[in-house]
Amino acid sequence: MMALETIQVAFAMYSALPMPQPEWNKDNMRYAMCAFPLIGLVCAAGWWVWSAVCLYFDLSYLLHGAGLCLLPVLITGGIHLDGYADTCDALASNAEPAKKQEILKDPRCGAFAVIKLCTYFVAYLTLCVVLEPTPRALGCMSCAFVMERAMSGLSVCRFPLAKTSGLAYTFATAADRKNTGRILYAMQIAAAAGMLALGGGLVLAAGLLVFWRYRRVTDRQFGGLSGDLAGWFLQRAELWMLAALVFCQLTYGGIL
Repeated sequence: MMALETIQVAFAMYSALPMPQPEWNKDNMRYAMCAFPLIGLVCAAGWWVWSAVCLYFDLSYLLHGAGLCLLPVLITGGIHLDGYADTCDALASNAEPAKKQEILKDPRCGAFAVIKLCTYFVAYLTLCVVLEPTPRALGCMSCAFVMERAMSGLSVCRFPLAKTSGLAYTFATAADRKNTGRILYAMQIAAAAGMLALGGGLVLAAGLLVFWRYRRVTDRQFGGLSGDLAGWFLQRAELWMLAALVFCQLTYGGIL
């Protein structure tokens, strides 16, 4: 029963899927971050189902790509894109860490956030249209959906926090950080092994490089982690791993 409530907390927070709303408490939030990567499995399932539908009805590449582009947003409700937009505004300010943290809290959407979001979706849609939805490619991207969430969850448990408020602080302080970290590490290793088995070593490398960059930006430019930064990382990791996957197909089509 508690395991089910834990999953419900994660899905209620990080997805737009209809879900019972349990009352948050120290028991059902202790391992909530461990259920976060399960939302990646739902995104992966959406990609598989939509690709099968497009293949069955012989739909156009553009329609197929548009569906792949929109499905993660529809499943998550855009919660990570909100953090991505806020972080882009803060980074564009070139201000001190304290001022960047203030920008993250501003509910208004700045010009740089709009520009970055438009650029992001153009790039994501283009990659989805070009992607050849082979079983290996879809399997590799499925691992990416899980891995990026496992890394994001791990950062909430292990990175220094910038403030003593907000969702990142709430989940970090409620978590059994030691055991949650171990479980998320195991999920990352499993996802990485899946990528390597499918020939997606470059996809894995892209995700790890984005995570390295994420840690440096978090420490040097913001003075610690916030929920917006975790969302910024997740969206960047997804885009760059998809780009690496498409690059592999265009360069070594026989592998993926």
